[in-house]
Amino acid sequence: MVLDFSFYVPANIKFGRGKAALIGSEVAKYGKKVFIVTGKSTAKTGLLERVLGQLENEKVGYVVFDKVTQNPLTTTVEEGASLLRECGCDSILSMGGGSPLDAAKGISLLAKNGNTIDDYIFKRVQGDFQSYPIVAVPTTCGTGSESNGTAVLTNPKTQDKKGLAYSCLIAKSSIVDPELMETMPREVVGPVTFDALCHAMESYLSPQANPFTEPYSTDAMLYLAKYMVRANDDIHDHEAVDGVTLASTMVGAAFFVSGLIAPHGMEHPLSGLRNIKHGRGLAALTPTIYEHSISGSPQRYAFVSRVLGGKDENDCGKAIRQLLSRIDMEVYLSDEGFTEDDVPWLTENCWKLSKARLDLNPKPLGKDEVRQIYSEVM
Repeated sequence: MVLDFSFYVPANIKFGRGKAALIGSEVAKYGKKVFIVTGKSTAKTGLLERVLGQLENEKVGYVVFDKVTQNPLTTTVEEGASLLRECGCDSILSMGGGSPLDAAKGISLLAKNGNTIDDYIFKRVQGDFQSYPIVAVPTTCGTGSESNGTAVLTNPKTQDKKGLAYSCLIAKSSIVDPELMETMPREVVGPVTFDALCHAMESYLSPQANPFTEPYSTDAMLYLAKYMVRANDDIHDHEAVDGVTLASTMVGAAFFVSGLIAPHGMEHPLSGLRNIKHGRGLAALTPTIYEHSISGSPQRYAFVSRVLGGKDENDCGKAIRQLLSRIDMEVYLSDEGFTEDDVPWLTENCWKLSKARLDLNPKPLGKDEVRQIYSEVM
């Protein structure tokens, strides 16, 4: 066997129940005034108040930027970067789901290096970019954003949803406390845990998977297969929530290296156009995309199927649908407000922004097949 690959994932992760007590002291290591990037939910759950008290005890000043919403916007990133520069903060604390964590990366990149956020998304500028020190605190167990340098942002003018990835954006410290996940409402748990499973499956199926990423991807799949339904049934089931949280964090490091494939590529136009929950779009698409893709890597699809309770590659889609049924996530695009009239736009937008993921799919997908899949899952 010839090994030839590269990776860069120097994540500093503190994992375990009660670790949220370390947020203030961890932030204090990186500066005297922190820019807090979050959404409204951290105030509702009491986490923001707890953390502000810790920062005051550490004599760290702070500015709270709580304007991040589901599927973070490029305009929010631009506003945050401008405010960060005005306030003279020297570090960033991101708290919440994947949206605040992703937005914080965009804010850091833009505030530190200038230009526009689209310059980084579309790689119009090149260089050795820098970042403010970021401390990441996830409160959902899906995106894995705390363990990589990836951020996905939506331009509200064009409705283009696309990611950027830079090693400098990997958090200096990530505090992953499964207790924080227990504040998720039920309607959030299903989408985020399925997103984590998709990260595990896609990073394993990616032709760019390698001996570094595969153990993270396969272990994450096994954890999610064991604990995902239990966590959806009872968000206070400690063993299950710990398991899905660990899986989400592990696989975030894996897909930063291996990349993701067609399901994520085809989902981004959905949440870009309709601002739906990312995990619900993945639930609508993934089984059908896999059924179109099995011939590209039958042995790997067979492994995925067996992990989820199937027999071989031929029932991979069925095994995923059965899992989705158990967590009340059987989704069609029409459930999310889409119609056949949307298919041409979705197809063209996917082809424009996500062709690399279509090409990376075990069986590369052409434009006609992408159009067909959108219609099949309508």
